[in-house]
Amino acid sequence: MNTNRYLNNKKIVLASKSPRRHSLIKKLNIDFDVILPNFDEKLDTDNYSDESIQSLALKKAMSVLDNKQGTDFLLCKNCLIVSADTVVVLDNKIYGKPKNEENAKQMLKRLSGKTHFVATAVSVVDANTKKSITRLVKTYVTFQNLSDELIASYVKNNKPLDKAGAYGIQEMGNEFIKNVDGDLENVIGLPTKTLKEILEEFGYEFFRS
Repeated sequence: MNTNRYLNNKKIVLASKSPRRHSLIKKLNIDFDVILPNFDEKLDTDNYSDESIQSLALKKAMSVLDNKQGTDFLLCKNCLIVSADTVVVLDNKIYGKPKNEENAKQMLKRLSGKTHFVATAVSVVDANTKKSITRLVKTYVTFQNLSDELIASYVKNNKPLDKAGAYGIQEMGNEFIKNVDGDLENVIGLPTKTLKEILEEFGYEFFRS
C-alpha cells in the first residue's frame, strides 16, 4: 500500500455488490471497501428521466451513510461513498434486470436491430460533510439484427439475469454489437474516467506507481 495515499486520502467505500463495478474500480488502483446499500430501488420504467436515475444513485450512497450500526458505520467514518446506477433505455422505456430467461429473451428481441442508450449515474458523497457530486454518462449502443437462435444461445450460456437490459456488452462480439458511441465502461456499469474526475474534485490524489 502507498503510505502517502493512505494518509492523504479518505477511504473509498463502494456501495455496490456488482462484480463488474468491483472489477472496474480496481482499474483506478485505489484501495476500497464494499458496503451494500440498504435501499429499495424503484423507478418508473415507462418514463425515463435523467433526474430519476441520478436521484437513485445518490439515495444509494446516502443509505450507506444512514446506516449507523455495526462495522459498516465504522468503515464509513471519514470516507467517500461511491455509488452508481445503470439503466438501458429504448424509446424512453427503462429495461432493468430481467425477471427470468424468457423475459431476458424478450428484452433482447426488442433491442435487436435498434439503437438504445445506456445511462449510468455516478454519485460520490463525503461521509463527514455530506457534500455530494453526481454525474450522468450516456453511451449509445446499436445492436445487430439478432436471430431467435442467437438470443436463446446467449441467454442460456451467459446467464444475464443480473444485468440491466439482459446483456453484458463485454460478453458480446460483432455478431451482437453493430456500434458503440461513447464510453464502453459506462455500458459495463461504471465509467471510471468520470468517477476519477469526481474523486479529484473532492481532493483525492491519484499516485502513479
